[in-house]
Amino acid sequence: MNRQLTESMEAALRQIGEMLDGLTDAQYQRRLPVLSGASIGEHVRHVIEFFVELEKGYGTGVVNYDARGRDKSIEQHRDVAREKLRRILPNLSRENKVLLLLSDPGVRVATNYERELIYNLEHTVHHMALLKIGIGALTSFRLPEDFGVAGSTLRYRQSQCAQ
Repeated sequence: MNRQLTESMEAALRQIGEMLDGLTDAQYQRRLPVLSGASIGEHVRHVIEFFVELEKGYGTGVVNYDARGRDKSIEQHRDVAREKLRRILPNLSRENKVLLLLSDPGVRVATNYERELIYNLEHTVHHMALLKIGIGALTSFRLPEDFGVAGSTLRYRQSQCAQ
């Protein structure tokens, strides 16, 4: 397993967990116009369910994010989201293996576990950027500057500062 990839995933999921600690359930559930009427909880649920689907797919050999379950308790209760995040973290450092990715309507693509982890990392960071916007509109709670910023962007910014 690629340790750098695992560490990046763990860091992103820990940041989401820390964000959950800074909110109330009411804030977590509130639908926000700036998020097209979605809530912070809905975005967190969406991210978690992609990891759950990848974990399921690791066991079966077939990943289908479109067919994932939608667990409303994740978007309603921060404690449920925290518990799901705790369950995901230990499973990130699995050995790479070949998987089949299914997508509606009937698309089948050969992939592998590490490639899907990279996809999930990019997907997570994208949603974290949206979460940061939502948090800013909802509360004065301050997220870290690097919350929702891609690793490549952070490295680019560092290289620009060094020049």
